[in-house]
Amino acid sequence: MELRVLAVGDVVGVSGLKHLEKHLRGVKRLYGVDFCVVNGENASVVGLTPQQADAMLDAGADVITLGNHTWNRREICPYLDDSAYILRPANFQPSLPGRGWGVFETKAGPVAVANLIGRCSMDFSPDNPFRVVDKILKDVGDLPIFIDFHAEATSEKLAMGYYLDGNISALWGTHTHVPTADEQILPHGTGYQTDIGMTGPVVSVLGVKPEQSIALFRGELTSRYETAPGPCKLCGAVFTIDTKTRLCTKVERVTVL
Repeated sequence: MELRVLAVGDVVGVSGLKHLEKHLRGVKRLYGVDFCVVNGENASVVGLTPQQADAMLDAGADVITLGNHTWNRREICPYLDDSAYILRPANFQPSLPGRGWGVFETKAGPVAVANLIGRCSMDFSPDNPFRVVDKILKDVGDLPIFIDFHAEATSEKLAMGYYLDGNISALWGTHTHVPTADEQILPHGTGYQTDIGMTGPVVSVLGVKPEQSIALFRGELTSRYETAPGPCKLCGAVFTIDTKTRLCTKVERVTVL
């Protein structure tokens, strides 16, 4: 039996969320998706509210993952404790709200999903994701496992992919909002893409108005980031998994305007 898992890149702003709501169920039907993981940490540009999380789940997400903006909207904290369908990075301090991985039901039986955050070029110091993932694998056991690795450096993502190759079903990167052209099956059978991109405005810098990012890089005074206007696109990837081996047989990039 095959299991087809759709991973959707960072949803940015109100317009990105509306685009997800409009297209996600159609994408799932088109690709025969059985299970869907959506990164939601930028729905408020920086952060996610409980109402936005509910909208993503209503739109067809089975699990929501987060990243470095997890705590920008503090009203999400009780939601992280109350809902089993939202994950924050597992290598945050254990005392913080929420959970970093979980087990979820699919037509092919239970699967595990984990959320990790990288340490290269980040402005804080989470626990070592390479050490934390070792414990997760022991706890998960023989289930298929999918990991959203929210990281800046392509080298850190690639290293994690090769480190876990053959021991997990798929790993995809989020955070940079730009899809990479390296979707592949690693030598020992793990599906991989360095970054699956974002769901948000096409004419933008990472979903934000270009003039605001330009001002930042010119060293000028900047205002609070705003989502860019105009058409959006949904970016992600579909991983096809052989449920007997728990390994990946196909990876497809997805882009929906």
